[in-house]
Amino acid sequence: MSAFSRNFCSTASRTIRQRASISCKAVRPITLTATARTPITQRAAIAAPFSTMPTLRSGAAVPAAAREFDPEITDVANYVHNVKVDSELAFDTARWVFIDTLGCGLKALEFQQCKNILGPVVEGTVVPNGTKVPGTPYQLDPVLGAFNIGAMIRWLDFNDCWLAAEWGHPSDNLGAILATADWISRTNRAGGKLGNGKVLKVRDVLEAMIKAHEIQGCMALENSFNKVGLDHVVLVKVASTAVVAKMLGLSEAQTRDAISQAWCDGQSMRTYRHSPNTMSRKSWAAGDACEKAVNLCLKVMRGEGGMPTVLSAPTWGFYDVNFGGKPFKFQRPYGSYVMENVLFKVSYPAEFHSQTAIEAAKRINVKLRKMGKTAEDIESVTNRTHEACIRIIDKQFKPMDNFADRDHCVQYMVSTMFVFDRLEATDYTDGSEAATSQLVESLRQRITCVEDPQFTKDYHDPEKRTIANALTVKLRDGTILEEEVVEAPLGHRLRREEAKPEILAKYKRHLGPHFPAEHVEKLVALSQDGKALEEMDVDKYVDLYVKN
Repeated sequence: MSAFSRNFCSTASRTIRQRASISCKAVRPITLTATARTPITQRAAIAAPFSTMPTLRSGAAVPAAAREFDPEITDVANYVHNVKVDSELAFDTARWVFIDTLGCGLKALEFQQCKNILGPVVEGTVVPNGTKVPGTPYQLDPVLGAFNIGAMIRWLDFNDCWLAAEWGHPSDNLGAILATADWISRTNRAGGKLGNGKVLKVRDVLEAMIKAHEIQGCMALENSFNKVGLDHVVLVKVASTAVVAKMLGLSEAQTRDAISQAWCDGQSMRTYRHSPNTMSRKSWAAGDACEKAVNLCLKVMRGEGGMPTVLSAPTWGFYDVNFGGKPFKFQRPYGSYVMENVLFKVSYPAEFHSQTAIEAAKRINVKLRKMGKTAEDIESVTNRTHEACIRIIDKQFKPMDNFADRDHCVQYMVSTMFVFDRLEATDYTDGSEAATSQLVESLRQRITCVEDPQFTKDYHDPEKRTIANALTVKLRDGTILEEEVVEAPLGHRLRREEAKPEILAKYKRHLGPHFPAEHVEKLVALSQDGKALEEMDVDKYVDLYVKN
């Protein structure tokens, strides 16, 4: 509420109380005065000069003039409908992101807390020609299907990453994209006319991924939603809405309508990622964004309109309500930059700002073994890092209350690597070996983060985009080991080729618990045949992941 609104409400409330008090003190018989006999329109005119109410304009008094859409919305709709992606690097990278993201979703199914929120609202419901959820027997409507797939993908914080003024995970959008593409394809195969009536190919999914990555990533480059308390999944909702609108066959004008609805939709607060409210909602927040994106597109498809100035409208627009009155800034036009430069999480299921710190700890473990030392010999550790790491995951002394706390604490992750020479998703669960280790907890509280301004500058440099951490270990005998610096994590554009064998191994590892060995080999071989994969019908490809 603005200062004006607060003052106005306070004054009006005070006036009402005063009038009520006067009325109670002096109740007299009613006599019809000359004023009372005056027509009501004249009385209103006479009373107006003495009113305590400010002159307000009726919200419905003046018909709204035709308005142009905010250019931020127009640009996204134009990109989705009219810009052709011709970067083979982007398509090749999207293929790797596609299989990696599906693998992350399958891995999440090994965790009961994730499985608890999946499936139909009413148990046993099967939607004819609906979205099939990989790794499960579920066949759902596309809205709930988008939630299921999106929640699986994000659950373990192991899919791709984009770091800028706002951080996030562009492959989260696959929840909405794959659910919609699968539903469209199954419906059209059965005689439906969704979109343009055709059965979509995997290449259509990859193109939608490239554009969703680009929308989310370019908006994140210069605009920090976390600094105003909003979660980055707002960008998942907007990007997914834009590309799903196109997939459903909405016109460019309808796509603008749908995007405006996404900006107007209630935005998630970031509180579930931070103390004292850190909890599992952070793991399904992206699924929620995917669900809302598909739902809004379907509403527009059925005739719902849009709000042209939803961002810029004074007082009631997104900028004034949620962004401190400041408009978005943009560093570059929409193309394929984000997909080409996206970061893969290859080595560890950990918040991305910690990846290089964990890798540095693993390298130091090699040195410690050669010296005949272990984590028990460590006195303290200093982590020279970038500002975002400190803001998000520096939790040196905060109690580790749950899974969500542990996988967003750089000290816990580094300490676990030092103690056990590993970091796996199971190390975050309550009662696990790492979570109950006194040595992990003690060492965690002896790891201090300090910002290096150059690391922060390189983090934001569009030519570098590094995520550097540097560990200095002091042993109990007074020995100080040489600082171990890792600037670009495995999976960064600068280390992409080095990462590909590891990405493939990760994918195969995630398939293993779900399918027979021969089926795993079939999926792995298909993932490496780019042309065959791209030309495959989406629904037929999804069928390869279905479990009865």
